[in-house]
Amino acid sequence: MTTLQSVPALGTHPAAGSLPSRAETREQLSKATYDLLVIGGGILGISTAWHAAQSGLRVALVDAGDFAGATSSASSKLLHGGLRYLQTGAVKLVAENHFERRAVSRQVAPHLANPLTFYLPVYKGGPHGAAKLGAGVFAYSALSAFGDGVGHLLSPAKAAQDVPELRTDNLKAVAVYGDDQMNDARMALMTVRAAVAAGATVLNHAEVTGLRFTRGRVTGAELKDRTTGDEFGVSARLVLNATGPWVDHLRKMEDPNAAPSIRLSKGAHLVLKRTSPWKAALATPIDKYRITFALPWEDMLLLGTTDEEYEGDPGQVEVTEKDTAQILDEAAFSIRDQQLSRDLITYSFAGLRVLPGGPGDTSKAKRETVVTEGRGGMLSVAGGKWTTFRHIGRTVMKKLESLPGHPLGEDYEPVSTLPKRLPLPGIANPNAVAHRLLVDGPAPGPRMAADTAKHLATHYGSLSFDIARMANENPELARRIHPDAPEIWAQVAYARDHEWAETADDVLRRRTTLTIRGLATDEIRAEVESMLRK
Repeated sequence: MTTLQSVPALGTHPAAGSLPSRAETREQLSKATYDLLVIGGGILGISTAWHAAQSGLRVALVDAGDFAGATSSASSKLLHGGLRYLQTGAVKLVAENHFERRAVSRQVAPHLANPLTFYLPVYKGGPHGAAKLGAGVFAYSALSAFGDGVGHLLSPAKAAQDVPELRTDNLKAVAVYGDDQMNDARMALMTVRAAVAAGATVLNHAEVTGLRFTRGRVTGAELKDRTTGDEFGVSARLVLNATGPWVDHLRKMEDPNAAPSIRLSKGAHLVLKRTSPWKAALATPIDKYRITFALPWEDMLLLGTTDEEYEGDPGQVEVTEKDTAQILDEAAFSIRDQQLSRDLITYSFAGLRVLPGGPGDTSKAKRETVVTEGRGGMLSVAGGKWTTFRHIGRTVMKKLESLPGHPLGEDYEPVSTLPKRLPLPGIANPNAVAHRLLVDGPAPGPRMAADTAKHLATHYGSLSFDIARMANENPELARRIHPDAPEIWAQVAYARDHEWAETADDVLRRRTTLTIRGLATDEIRAEVESMLRK
């Protein structure tokens, strides 16, 4: 592995467009009075901050951990219409999901979303017949205006050519449909960048230690910078609690007697090395309501997910042996044993879905957004799904605009007048970006590797050229972080200077894929931490 002791301390001489220091951001937060303070840097809070800043509001966003550090980077990485919702007759919901999915994957972030073909195997004795699933995927594709082709049935032989690890014993037919996938952490980070470009002030690793009150109303928060221990405060006309699984914890800061508003469901996933190429994903029915996924993702295979009630500390959620066994057992319905060896597992992760409070099986609960207003005027919002993150941001803004007394004031653009499909930073055709990266390498030096060019293009879009420029100017930064991954050291410097990376986990788990690939060695972690301190 390359040692970077000789790399110039880029943070000492910030490049154009580098972020303000944390001290400068803390000072800015503590001196201003904001129209809206968003507490929680998951995708729901990020999207709301983005739309609020677009409206011309003075917006601050803080999170106790990293942006998308919890649930928002622990999803199944899908932008999807929700095929299983058709079973419950939620046709309108599926159509709305498809509309948002297409908008994100085609106009808002085509550089961060990838089309993905799904095969839904129909086995003898399975919970659904071929005719039913064939009709289901046709209806699903119709609700997407056939933008991903026409849902249809495929022969087992043809499906096995595209997915060699598909189990063909008792396989009667395969239903085919289309959706999209993404790297959720990168999508969230690009949305943070969009919010900042629109005028928002953001700070991660800033924990709320208390709320500020003025005549009984919540008017800000007391915070502690987890990286330095410095304490500061933020004042705001309105505070939005978007802390996801911690939403009730913050509501009790507002009102110690606040009743629980949500319940949590754990979704665990496994990441494995692939034993053969996968040209399609598998969505295998486990019972009448649940589907297990096998998704080719980042050159690996993503398996999951579980769905069971969780009552522990949200900060302690983890994948248990029971979760691992369940995921592998369910995957074995449609995947050959050689692909499911535990030796192939590189990483596992679990996230918490925020569901409306109430009884019943969590797998049947609606994935809807929960909005509550506390007695101190703090609005709390949680739930929803990744696919509709823009719609949720707009919906929350409409709710804020309609609050009695108009706490946001009148001097801003209503969310209904904002551009409907404002793109995220770096928007570009990723194939064209990858081609340029390969063609425009430094004349005397080695050209960029094809897998690195593709990785940069599909994670940064046109912002890849900034990273390539850093690598061209300093050959040490052009080296791979690990020989088995496409990432280069320039991405670490870029994450530090432009993407709020403060810790090794920020870089290795969310701004790159080293941790997920099982390649975040102690040596690499030490080098990343050294680079972050420069």
